[in-house]
Amino acid sequence: MRVVTSTPDLSLATGAGRWVLLATILGSALAGIDATVVNVALPALGEALDAEFSALQWTVSAYALTLASFILLGGTLGDRFGRRRVFVVGVVWFAVASLACGLAQDVGTLIAARAVQGVGAALLTPGSLALLQVSFRTEDRARAIGAWSGLGGVATAIGPLLGGWLVDVASWRWVFLINLPLAAVVVWIAARHVPETHDDAADGTAVDWAGGILGAVALAGLTFALIESSRGPVVVMAALAVGLAGAVGFVVRERRAAYPVLPLGVFTSAQFSAVNGVTFLVYGGFGVVFFLLVVQLQEVTGFGPVAAGSALLPVTALMLVLSARSGALAARIGPRLQMSVGPLVCATGLLLLARVGAGDTYLADVLPGVVVFGLGLAIMVAPLTAAALGAAPDEHAGMASGVNNAVARTGGLLAVAAIPVLAGVTDGAARGFERALWVSAAILVVSGLVAAVTVRNDVLAPDSPSDAADEPTQHLSHCGVGAPPLASACDDEGHTTTRRAVPDGT
Repeated sequence: MRVVTSTPDLSLATGAGRWVLLATILGSALAGIDATVVNVALPALGEALDAEFSALQWTVSAYALTLASFILLGGTLGDRFGRRRVFVVGVVWFAVASLACGLAQDVGTLIAARAVQGVGAALLTPGSLALLQVSFRTEDRARAIGAWSGLGGVATAIGPLLGGWLVDVASWRWVFLINLPLAAVVVWIAARHVPETHDDAADGTAVDWAGGILGAVALAGLTFALIESSRGPVVVMAALAVGLAGAVGFVVRERRAAYPVLPLGVFTSAQFSAVNGVTFLVYGGFGVVFFLLVVQLQEVTGFGPVAAGSALLPVTALMLVLSARSGALAARIGPRLQMSVGPLVCATGLLLLARVGAGDTYLADVLPGVVVFGLGLAIMVAPLTAAALGAAPDEHAGMASGVNNAVARTGGLLAVAAIPVLAGVTDGAARGFERALWVSAAILVVSGLVAAVTVRNDVLAPDSPSDAADEPTQHLSHCGVGAPPLASACDDEGHTTTRRAVPDGT
């Protein structure tokens, strides 16, 4: 095993550099595609496994729960034990869980396998970006991360279309089984061509396993109480008690741990707390849309799996084209306007989509809402992520992106659990779909108002002109719809460093 702790030296012009880039793109594509492709298969697997609507919720939520709970821990493990090692473990873990999903004979087994799959995604997702930032020389790093970002965005966009095609021509099981050959290729490339790296400063540090587990218990208790609310008050109260105990234990643990997975001091910044509050509301507002819309299009409107899977492609296209420009605008005028207006535009798109029903056509009835929704996301996501980085205390700025990403995933997880219950969507998308999107739109409106009141424009301003000149370059991944883009900041020697974030459109 080749261990690299010195200055990174890979170039995109060499075969070695291209191999590393390919491994990270394919690895991140595994988790990115799976986060969206499964939604398209929900009607088919629900029918095949005789699953109730709550079981379909768990199929989505089990994956999101463990991914949100352990993504910060995944990055820490890579720094401590080797980024390539943890990345490969995550890929293999993900593949084995995908096999279990594809072979599941009942919905309980499928849900359990999805939870295990989320842990694998939490291990490989932060590792893919970390491998790039520590392996490439300074002059090639921006291009490498740009290629990773763009191709990762394309892979995520293709996911629902691929899932619809697999369901249409084969079976819903192939939505999971297709991960196996891709994972095998990633492991082979990583073993032969990706150098091992780790953080020397992390040697000997304790891993906050207890913090990650307690965070998962807290989210699991709350999610169970929301999804299984029909089981009666005793069950709901017991689940809430477990969730509350987990949350209290998590806070106590993070205050006492020598190396916590989430240093609570990062929230001493009022602006960082405000931006993450907006993040939680925003991603909670539209998190349920990707779950319900593809089901509505298949079960009620009459679309096939392929047509339903490709319905949201314009969203990704708009974000890929406009997000960098939106980030550059926020750097000039501050993020508050875009963080206030973007959610309102998204809410308008959801209200247009809420009218979709039986017999509607894509161009006349679905596309207008999708385009407006995508424009709202393009306006909002890049400024929101840059604000989260810029608002973090200096000593925790390198962690700010991961925290913001985890907060967003938590908001989406709880939305999938809660909004269908609030809207009365208990027997499928046909009942309560319109109400669910109205609830989501209302949450987005509230998030826009909160941003207007709490977010300051100077959150992106560097401390001084000299500070700005000396700061390392910030790199943002593509603006995904599952969570804000992960970001990295490196100094000229390739080491992760803290900074005041100003988006430069990279």
